[in-house]
Formats: sequence, C-alpha cells, structure tokens
Amino acid sequence: MADIPAQSLVVDRRVVMITMWAMVLGLVAALIAQLLKHLIGFTTNLAYYGRISGEFSSPANHTLGFAAVLVPVIGGLIVGLMARFGSSAIRGHGIPEAMEQVLTNQSRIPLRITWLKPLSAAVAIGTGGPFGAEGPIIATGGALGSTLGQCMRINATERKTLLAAGAAAGMSATFGSPVAAVLLAIELLLFEFRPRSIIPVALASATAACMRIAIEGGGAVFPMPTLAPQTGAALVAYVVIGALIGIASVGTTKIVYYIEDLFDHLPVHWLWWPAIGAVAVGVCGLIEPRTLGVGYDLITDMLNAKLTISMILMLAVVKFISWAIALGSGTSGGTLAPLFIIGGGLGSLLGYVGTQVFPHAAIDIRIAALVGMAAMFAGASRAVLASVVFAFEITLQPLSLLPLLGGCTAAYLVSFLLMRQSIMTEKIVRRGILVPNEYHADPLGQLSVAQVASQNVVSLNGDSTVREARTSLASNLSAFQHQGFPLVNGNGHLIGVVTRRMLLDPAASDDMPLSDLIQRTPVAVYEDCSLREAVDHMVNHDLGRLPVLTRTSPAKLVGILTRSDILSAYRHRIKDLERADPILKLKFLAKKGE
Repeated sequence: MADIPAQSLVVDRRVVMITMWAMVLGLVAALIAQLLKHLIGFTTNLAYYGRISGEFSSPANHTLGFAAVLVPVIGGLIVGLMARFGSSAIRGHGIPEAMEQVLTNQSRIPLRITWLKPLSAAVAIGTGGPFGAEGPIIATGGALGSTLGQCMRINATERKTLLAAGAAAGMSATFGSPVAAVLLAIELLLFEFRPRSIIPVALASATAACMRIAIEGGGAVFPMPTLAPQTGAALVAYVVIGALIGIASVGTTKIVYYIEDLFDHLPVHWLWWPAIGAVAVGVCGLIEPRTLGVGYDLITDMLNAKLTISMILMLAVVKFISWAIALGSGTSGGTLAPLFIIGGGLGSLLGYVGTQVFPHAAIDIRIAALVGMAAMFAGASRAVLASVVFAFEITLQPLSLLPLLGGCTAAYLVSFLLMRQSIMTEKIVRRGILVPNEYHADPLGQLSVAQVASQNVVSLNGDSTVREARTSLASNLSAFQHQGFPLVNGNGHLIGVVTRRMLLDPAASDDMPLSDLIQRTPVAVYEDCSLREAVDHMVNHDLGRLPVLTRTSPAKLVGILTRSDILSAYRHRIKDLERADPILKLKFLAKKGE
C-alpha cells in the first residue's frame, strides 16, 4: 500500500481544543485589561496627586507646577531599568515585538513579558507618558497566549493562533471592539485568513468583550451624538480628508523613526533613553497638560466638537511632539490613542476648512474628526479594515461607516504609494525580517495534481531484471536522464519506485529482479489532491517526485509529479500576471536581459 498524504480537514478536533483554550484566554485577558487600567490609575494618582487610588484619572489637573517635569523623567528611568534588567522586549509599543516573535521565533514569547509589559506600561503612562494602553494590553495578551501555547503540545501555527487570540482579547476588553480586534489580529499578527485561526481568535475576542460588558457596561467607549446621513459632496470631502491624513501618517511614521535613529547615536546606554525622552514629555505637559497620559477624554471632546479649532490644533501638535520623542526613546506604550488624537486634530482642522470653502457640502466636523482618527491609524499601521470597524465600534454610529471606509481606504492607498513599510513593520524590517504586505490564496492550493502532473510516465515492470532495465533505458537517453522510475506490475499497479542510482549501483546484479531493489513503501499522491498537499508530502519524505494514483483504482499509476511540474505551475501564474500587468512584463524581460 502506498504512503498517501492524509486528506486535510478545514476544522477538526484540534481546532475545537484550541478554541476552548482561546476562550479561557479571553476571560483572563479581560481581567488583565482591567488590572492594567487600575495600575495606570494607581500610578497616576500616586505620581501626580500623592494619593492611593486605582481609579482611572487624568494627570492634567495636577498642581505640581514645574516639578511636574520630573515625574515623566522618573517614570522613564524606572522603565529603562526594567528593560535593562528585566527584558528589553518591553521597549516599544508592543505590536511590532509580537509580530517579530510570530515571524522568527515560532510565536514564542518569554513568560516574564506577561507581567513586565503591563507593569512597565503602567509606569510609563501613569507618570504622564502620552501613550495609549491598547498596545501594552495587546502585547500582554499575546504573551499570555504564547506562554499557554508553550505549555501545551501544539505546533507553531496553533501557538500563533493562541498568541493572536490573547492579543485580540486584550484589545476587545479595552475598547469593547471585538470585530476590530479580530481584524487587527488578521492584518498584523496572523498573516492568514483561515477557519482554523479565525474561529479561536473570534471567540476569544467575543468572550473578552462579554467580560467587559459585565464589568463596565456595553455603551460606546467614545460616545457621539446620533449622526445624520451624509451628502454626496460631504462623502467626497471625507475621502479627500482621508487622503491628506494618509500623507500625514507617512510623515508621522518617518519622523518617529528619524527620532529613534537619533537616539541610536546618543553616546549613552539605551537604559537612559526613556528618561531623556521623558524630558520632552514633561515640557510638553507644562505647555499643554492635557497631552499627559492616554488622553481618551481628548478623543471624546473632539468627536463631540467641544474644542475650538485653535485648541485642537495646539493639542494635536504638542501631543505629536511629546509622543514621537517618547516613542523614539524606546519606552513602553501604545500608538493607537496618540495617533487618534493627532489624526482627529488634523481631521477637525481639515473639516473646518472644508466648511468654510464649501459651505454647501454639509461637512460634519465631528465625522471629519472621526475619519481623521481612523485614517491616521490606517495609514500608519496599514490595518485598514481594523481601523474602519474600530472607529465604528468605539462610537456605535452606523452612519459613520461609509465616510470611514472612504477615508481610511484613501489613507491606505496614499500610505502604500509613499512608504514601503508601516509604523508597525519598519523596526523589524530593519532587522532583516521580511513581513508580508498582502495575503492571497496559495496558488498551489488552487491547482490539483492532475492539472500539472506529467501523464507520459516512464515506468518499469517490477518483474524485469536490472539488465533488462539498463538496456531499455540506454536505448532511450532522454528517459535515462530521469532520477526515478515507478515500478508497476502487469496490471499497471504501483509496487514501488527505483532511482537511477539504484540501477547504476554495481552491487545490483544483472539478474536481480527490479522488485528486489525496492527499499521502502512507495510514497505517492492521488490525482485529486491539491498541489499544496503534494508539495508538503514531498518535503516530509525528502523526495523530488511522486507517482500519481487514482482513487477509483487506488494502486493504478496514472502519472508522475516532479519538481519541474511544480515550477511550471508557478510559471503559468507569472505569465498570467504579465498578461494582466504590462509593466511587470517589461520588468521581467529587462531582468532576463541582464
């Protein structure tokens, strides 16, 4: 009997098992999200008000005067010490670090990150750091899922699923955005769209959202007044705003990494960088105290048009300076909330300009702010679907979906045109790690073996002798160049495979039947298997060819699949792309001429 690849199932018992553990992760991640909020509140109250309380509060109302500049510096020093003597992986905003572990380390994150990351983030944000809590919570949930996966007998793909489930649950528990959390996991962590991974991640995210509802209620995180239907002219304006914000997102990303490069050239150990960057945080806090901390109240005020345009512009500029320098210093904190504030400020400003230049377009400044927020994140992170749905879920305004879709997609387009990497991938790409920019169907999974396998098989009769085989192949030089030959019986049924090396081996006597040369159970593939299944089977057995059988007569040889046949499948795909893209064809021809 031949060794045939097992027929793969889309969903099996292992998926159910991973899903159950993912839902447990959702519960735990929701509790960790609540704990982190209280830790941030505790640090803020202690650092700025000298009181013991876990209630979430803004540092903007402190009465420390100029002494407030020292608070972020002390926080930065503590974070630097934690990174130096705990784990340097806590530096940064969390998602790129999780992406790196997925791409290079089989989704293995050290256990200590599960407590070092939230603790360092609580210190950084609680002492005035201009960050959001979402990045550290996502990183913590991902680390928790990875740790669980390392304690179980599962493969790297399943461990990645648990990592993504924990990360999605953390985001869902923070903002009550379960769908956006799943989309973010797909676009930034999973690098795939398969039922085996989507089901556990989605149910973990839903579980975390249910826990949040039980603890905090199910209202919008950033409530807005009920929006009215938008005119066509206004929708066009929001798309234009999104495109302009896309340009700003590119500039924002480049500036952040430029500042990070400046820190790399400082003649001091990176342990001190967060404290140095925190000086800018403290000074910006003196200029505009509301830029300290997460700034969720600023997002709410922008979405409700409670701030003047001059005030919004001041907040956005000062917040950007504070956040860019602090993030570039390598401290611990998230990017989503700062990007929302910066994008919201620009969106409000552009919306206001639109109302003055095109008064009849009926542009709503509140929607312009929301589009600006989401477009900034979409352009900087390239998580376009997550950005659209996230902005909807945090406001629960269904009429915002169309403006968001247009604005975020425009920003996404501009981002790709002007920038090779995103704010999430630039750091790890600089380390030589390739990050997928697009997800598409596997071409090998779309072709069956029958479509590419060679039908004219040079087979040998198992009852023939070695001498007869050598003589027959010597008269057919083209056939003798093959590396392997299926052996069949009188009925054409496969009984094994012999290689050219076996036939040329001096130890094989001329009178030896070919069937005596068989050393292993034949490895074969059915003609209705996918090319992906066949390639995996080749790799698993370290073979360069597979006999092809038919299910109607399981031992009947109907063809052979070689490496050349597999490459031909890719060759056809390249030719299809060339026909669809003349520019690609010119590049291909130019490369051939080199």
